[in-house]
Amino acid sequence: MTSFSFSTLTNRRGTNSYKWDSAPNEDIIPLWVADMDFETYPAITEALQRRVAHGIFGYTRVPDAYYDAVCQWFSKHHGWTICKDHIIYTSGVVPAISAIIKALTLPGDQVIVQGPVYNCFYSSIRNNGCEMVSNSLVYNKVAMRYEIDFDDLDRKLSHERARLFLLCNPHNPGGRVWTTEELIHIAELCKKHNVRVVSDEIHCELTLHDNQYTPFGSLPDKLSYGSITCCSPSKAFNIAGLQIANIICRDALVRERIDRAININEVCDVNPFGVEALQVAYTDGGAEWLKELRQYISSNYDKLLDFFGKHLPQLPVMRMEGTYLAWIDCSALKETSEEIEERLMKEHKVWVNAGSMYGKEGEHFIRINMACPWQRLEEGLRRVANGINGYQE
Repeated sequence: MTSFSFSTLTNRRGTNSYKWDSAPNEDIIPLWVADMDFETYPAITEALQRRVAHGIFGYTRVPDAYYDAVCQWFSKHHGWTICKDHIIYTSGVVPAISAIIKALTLPGDQVIVQGPVYNCFYSSIRNNGCEMVSNSLVYNKVAMRYEIDFDDLDRKLSHERARLFLLCNPHNPGGRVWTTEELIHIAELCKKHNVRVVSDEIHCELTLHDNQYTPFGSLPDKLSYGSITCCSPSKAFNIAGLQIANIICRDALVRERIDRAININEVCDVNPFGVEALQVAYTDGGAEWLKELRQYISSNYDKLLDFFGKHLPQLPVMRMEGTYLAWIDCSALKETSEEIEERLMKEHKVWVNAGSMYGKEGEHFIRINMACPWQRLEEGLRRVANGINGYQE
């Protein structure tokens, strides 16, 4: 059995990395955007090198083997049977969500989200002329996790202009991996009010410890038939720059409308390297690499919890069930999340995300990317602690 190393301190500066080369100074440690500092599964790199050696990079058709890889992966690892005819490929999950909203709403329609949530949900809704409505997640400070206010969700789904419910499963930035029971409750309410579920499952492979991800599309057919799932190997295998994602929709008429919107938005052509990478990622070897990656990130999370307990006990860490994005409660501080982000970057050379970018519910939080070698994360956390403890003194 091959063992993979995730402790290599790869230098990403000077590669036009959005994460690393956007910083105003070279001595800043970036712990912000959801981009891992781990090199991808080696077999992906080898496959891309073979493709590069061909030397011609024209328009690409997506082969049957691509669809087979997606179907076999989700069947084997997540118990979800997908028909290849139900898959629409596109360049990314964000373009997919934007096209789905365009296809299934009219300007002025309501799209329901669960704030705090991934910031591109808001822009996709706004850019299509729709109204964002938040079924705000409930912060359980005892269990240290978010929970769903189902009574509030029921009320908001009942609005005459409610059309879509955008689910984030697993949830970014809250770290919840929604249980099957929670997903069924969501599905029942959406069916009751004839609101379609669009599930962003880009973080589906990144569960921590023993937490189990349930695809929304794997729910009983009577609850999930009309739903739409967006997924990609980009987060799990750190290949976001290769621009590949899939929309899975069983309803043929809805799928036709989405396909038309994909073409209207001009995101119907995909990168040849993304097509190659997905097929290699979704293999048994990719599963072994992913297993070790999850173990490493889980270890980083445990160490982060220990660090905050010792050095920043005034800032509770949300219980993480999935993703590699720690969500930190900074309500004890006398600063906005934007002020915390700016001061830590300027004065202490560490870049975290202000929680306010994920909606008003995230105002008193910061998000920290844990997907890097522990040596780098530890130094970043030291800088965070120095900045926050020094300011409080």
